Amino acid sequence: MNPTPPPTYPIPPVPAGWDAAAPCQTWPWQAVPTLPPLTLADGSGAAQQQTAVRLCYDADALYVRFDCADRDIWGTFSQRDDPIYDEEVVEVFIGAGAETPTQYAEIEVSPNGVLFDAWVQNPNNDRAQMVVDTAWDWPAIRCYTERLDAQKRWWAVLVLPWAGIVPSGPLPPIWRANFYRIERPHDSAPEFSCWSSTLTDPADFHKPARLGTLRIG
Repeated sequence: MNPTPPPTYPIPPVPAGWDAAAPCQTWPWQAVPTLPPLTLADGSGAAQQQTAVRLCYDADALYVRFDCADRDIWGTFSQRDDPIYDEEVVEVFIGAGAETPTQYAEIEVSPNGVLFDAWVQNPNNDRAQMVVDTAWDWPAIRCYTERLDAQKRWWAVLVLPWAGIVPSGPLPPIWRANFYRIERPHDSAPEFSCWSSTLTDPADFHKPARLGTLRIG
């Protein structure tokens, strides 16, 4: 049986009243639909600790929000580009165009607001030949997080200016992307969840052929 093909999603424009210069807490996220519930990387079912992902766009940027149920929020790293993927994070992989990307941006943020951004060259879908350039920074990226430990949840917002990876020319109407969560409770096994399951066990997010398709306009 062939695996389920990666999903396609038409990104909605930002809602009326969206002021990109205002604090992100004031943005009307309730008017932005959520993606379907994230599934485990191996495709076997839904994650137990769920993540609601919302995204919208304007001419300047892609806006992404993660709302994470988390009964054990933690993190020890504090510096940009620390290996936060070894703890708890949400992630975006994204590249321009409809084809399976051989190069794409990897963006991560921890519950403590630590940002990781890198440019990935992955021409053969093979980790042994993959090159991750952590010296690369997404120009003008913005990141916001808030921990709500008493409520057992946290959220993160990423503002990804289109010019960060397409510095000139018209905005491509089609992008390849995926949205991920790594959840590592201290008292049980970790969960690796995705919008588009990578169909890997052990989990491996660097499967560009499994990136979903985003459509603009």
